[in-house]
Order: sequence, then structure tokens, then C-alpha cells
Amino acid sequence: MYSYQYPRAALTVDAIVFTQKNNETFVLLIQRGHEPFKGKWALPGGFVNMDETLEEACKRELLEETGLKVDALKQFKAYDAIHRDPRHRTISVVFSAEVHNKENVAGGDDASKAEWFPITALPPLAFDHAQMLSEFFSF
Repeated sequence: MYSYQYPRAALTVDAIVFTQKNNETFVLLIQRGHEPFKGKWALPGGFVNMDETLEEACKRELLEETGLKVDALKQFKAYDAIHRDPRHRTISVVFSAEVHNKENVAGGDDASKAEWFPITALPPLAFDHAQMLSEFFSF
């Protein structure tokens, strides 16, 4: 196993999955089933395993938490604010994917629900996910 003298940041991924319908943009969110932010809405995502790439981790987390499988993701941006996660130092790499329809989704793994929301009517979001969406959609 690995042993280092200095503390290290945890690495996570988040997915901005969206679709357009009747000139409105919808984004896929999950409701968190565990602390921190239990009950709040968030982008699907989670921690990267040691044996997977960032994109593989993002696809896995998206499938586990929503049941949605995507073929390709595009890397958007990394978020590294010091206190963005109350548990510990966490850096998140955000990916995006546009899908053709609001596919059927359901909460799974540590997500109690998964739903599509119009970006003009988002619920309160966990972590810094409101900032992520604001920067991605430029609103």
C-alpha cells in the first residue's frame, strides 16, 4: 500500500449532465442520502478509485447514483477551494455531457433520489455545486 509523510487531498469527480427541451435547459441532480449535506441536492459524483481514470470514475458514479449511462464526457474544470468539502481537503474535476432526452433516472448508491431540474429553478445545492453550474451555464 501507499505511505506518504505529508497529508494529501482527496480527489473527486462531478457530472454536469444536461438536456434541452422546448428551449429550456434541464440538469440532472441527485439528492444526497448521507452527510454531509444529507437531503440537499448535488451533481452526481464521488471519489475516484485508485484503479480508474477521472472519466471512468465520473461515468461509474453517474451510473451508480442515477442509473444513467453515458458514452462520452468532456472535462470542464477543476474546483479546489480549500474548504469546499467540510470533511477534508477535496479537489473535484467536473465533467459534462449533453443527452438528447430527459432519460429515466432513479437514485442509487448513496443518492436517495435523482431528478431533472430546469436550470432556472434549481433547489438549494450542496458543496459548491451552484458555483459549478453558474460557471458552466454562464448565469
